[in-house]
Amino acid sequence: MSARRAELLAADSDGPALDVTLPGRRPPLGSLHPITLTRRMMERTFRDMGFDVVEGPDVELEEYNFDRLRIPAGHPARDMWDTIWVSDDGSGDPRQLLRTHTSPMQIRYLERRQPPIRVIVPGTCYRYEATDATHEWMLTQIEGLVIDEDLSFAHLKGTLEAFVRRVFGADIETRFRCDYFPFVEPGAELGVRWQGDWLEVLGCGMVHPEIIADAGLDPDRYTGFAFGMGVERVAMLRYGVRDIRHFYRNDIRFLREFDQFRGTA
Repeated sequence: MSARRAELLAADSDGPALDVTLPGRRPPLGSLHPITLTRRMMERTFRDMGFDVVEGPDVELEEYNFDRLRIPAGHPARDMWDTIWVSDDGSGDPRQLLRTHTSPMQIRYLERRQPPIRVIVPGTCYRYEATDATHEWMLTQIEGLVIDEDLSFAHLKGTLEAFVRRVFGADIETRFRCDYFPFVEPGAELGVRWQGDWLEVLGCGMVHPEIIADAGLDPDRYTGFAFGMGVERVAMLRYGVRDIRHFYRNDIRFLREFDQFRGTA
């Protein structure tokens, strides 16, 4: 110890003085990204309702992203997603793309699990489309799937209303309107009344019997429902953000506004 003490004293005498009694400089603390905060909150909400959380690949096969979700080649529903292809060289190999939704994991999960199934799938999705204040080419989506015996639209409605009331408050008004999604029948959109206007929050519906049958299950015995929502849209409502593009511009002034939410995810 004495030799080391002498060494340190000698080294200190050769350079600028160091006052070890001064208080340290506290490094600046950041916070989780607002999309991460929102995603974790949404995942926790569904976990509390008994859902598992799984993730799937960002680069997906055409079979899972489209075909097995009742969107075959040439189907007009493909126009709903402008697509970013990763491999499309005409060689005949299975085509790959950046997934346009997290719905493909529904099929992958059904291949490995037997009912009862209650799962959500969060992840990043990619669509080759123009951006504006409410749309981005890259978005975070949470997909949900429930399969069991004797499920009805009432179970779907109760689950999603419980979710939005926990996220937006117990007094939030909700409504369901008919909508079209190839992998559900019937399909609907869930809207909430926000500051006097009705805003669409998510799409949902009863899982199409063909998808249940393709998974090797008896559609006369099993039914289910599915839903999907953008995390960015929920974050915009919760935090009062008017332009979705702010989330990914890496503007430190914008991100610092979320320091107050540190530790709330």
